[in-house]
Amino acid sequence: MYKKRSGQTYYTNRHSCFLLQYHIVLVTKYRRPVLTGPVKDLVYQVIQDIFDEKKLVILEMNGEADHIHILFEADPFTAPGTLVNIIKTKTSRYARKEYGETLLKEYYWKPLFWSDSYFVTTVSENSLQMVQEYIKNQ
Repeated sequence: MYKKRSGQTYYTNRHSCFLLQYHIVLVTKYRRPVLTGPVKDLVYQVIQDIFDEKKLVILEMNGEADHIHILFEADPFTAPGTLVNIIKTKTSRYARKEYGETLLKEYYWKPLFWSDSYFVTTVSENSLQMVQEYIKNQ
C-alpha cells in the first residue's frame, strides 16, 4: 500500500490523494456454521495472505461461524467485486482441499463454501470507529 505522510489521513502518490475504506461481509453457503476451529484459522490466514500480496491494509477482520466481516483500506486500482471473487475462490479452494473430506463433509455434499452473494460498502472517517467496534464484537 502507499504511505501516509506524517499527520495526514490520506494516502498519496505522484498523481493522486486517496482514502478508500471498505467493509465487506461474506456469508457461507446456506449459512452453514463452518467458520470454526481449523477451518476458520485457514480461511483467515488465506485472506490475510491475499491482502498482504496485494499490499492492502486490513483494519479489522472477524465474524461468526456463518459469516465474516473485513474492514480494509485499498488503493484506487482495487475493485471490491474483483477482490471478493479472489477471496472466495482462494479460501474455498484451500478449505475444500484441506477439510473437504472431513470437517466440511458434514455441511456440504458438493464442492461449495461461500454464498453467491456478498455485501460491500464504503466507510467514512466518521463511521470508521463504529464499524471497527461492531466487527470486533462479532
